This record gives sequence, C-alpha cells and structure tokens, in this order.
Amino acid sequence: MRRILEVMTGPPKDPEQARAAMVENQLRKRGVTDERVLAAMGAIPREAFVPDASRRDAYADGALPIESGQTISQPLMVAKMTERLEVEPGDRILEIGTGSGYQAAILAWLGAEVTSLERQAALIPLARQRLEALAPALAGSVVVREADGSLGDPAGAPWDGIIVTAAAPAVPQELRDQLIDGGRLVIPVGSRDRQILTVVTRHGDEWLDRPDGYCVFVPLIGPGGFDD
Repeated sequence: MRRILEVMTGPPKDPEQARAAMVENQLRKRGVTDERVLAAMGAIPREAFVPDASRRDAYADGALPIESGQTISQPLMVAKMTERLEVEPGDRILEIGTGSGYQAAILAWLGAEVTSLERQAALIPLARQRLEALAPALAGSVVVREADGSLGDPAGAPWDGIIVTAAAPAVPQELRDQLIDGGRLVIPVGSRDRQILTVVTRHGDEWLDRPDGYCVFVPLIGPGGFDD
C-alpha cells in the first residue's frame, strides 16, 4: 500500500525541509515578521500533532482535520495569532481550545506558562502525550485540563494573554475582565461560517478591539460562544 501511495503522490517529504519551506513560503513571505515566532514554527514538528493519515499533509497551507471532528489551524493562522499575542518568556497564557496541542506547544517554546482548556475529553490524552514528548525542547510549560473554557478561567486570572482557537459570536466580557492591564486577547469573532480575527488589548477599565482580517474556525461551544 505504501508503494502504491508513493507512486500516486510521490515519496514522503522530509519533515525538516518541509518545515523550513513552510516558514519561508507560508509565513515570512506573507507578513509574519517576529523572528521568535518564526523560530518556534520552525522548531515544533507539526507532523507530531496530526493523525497518522494526515502526516503527509502536515505542512500544507491549510487547516487539517484531527480527532473528535476538530481541526488543527492553518500554519499561517497559528503564527499570526501567536505574533499578535506578543508572548514574552514567563507570561501566563490561557488557551481556550487545546485541540491537538500544537498552538500550546508553540507558546511554550516561546517560554510561556500555558493553561489550556479543552471541552472534548477524547482530545486531552492525545494532546498531553504529544506535548510530553516535546517537553525537553519547551522553555515554558503546558497544563491541559478538561473544561468549558468559553468564559475563561477566572480562578487563574489575571492572565497576561488569552488565545481562543474557536469562533465566538462576540467577545465575552468575562474574557476581557480576566486580562491583566496591558494584556492581550486574540479571538475569532463572527458567525459560524466566517469570522474576523480580533485582537483585544486592555488599558485599565477600557479595551481596544482591533480587527485583523477574515478567518474561519470551528465554533466555540458554551455560554461564551454558540449553543451546541
């Protein structure tokens, strides 16, 4: 079967070469300028965060399906959201929607202390296994918990940054309130079918919302998102 696939699609690509090409062609040439983010994307093996059937497409320019009907975001979107979050070593980051664990791994490589909430229980052991395998290379850490994160995690607040990897109909006020002064929230906002990536920055008791282009994410389910 493997030989048949190679005849049809060509031999498997070398992951390191594919990763380097992704960084140059999909990220740097399309506006990602933060060298730390580019280095993180070049260091974390995306193929380790997708199901075996999708490994050949791990560095494709698009989202890929993962377990439980969810997706791993397009590499450009992962890099863009990470860049907008402006992560510094030691920052406490709340991630809503663990998925495969890839976004959390990128943040931890940058030195963040990540708390990642996932409502799909079946995804959690897989994400933990993938992250534990990479732990020696991560400057920060990741704690994955099962939870409805649509209203954040007030017990852990305030957060230096919050990243939401699913789409909400509006920015939940609860997430705004959980930011530290000067903190950032990156979240897709819109309908179930199309959203605008939104960057929220807190300044005291005021929040600046900045639109940052169209995107498409799976819906955020829960009180702060859409009905199931």
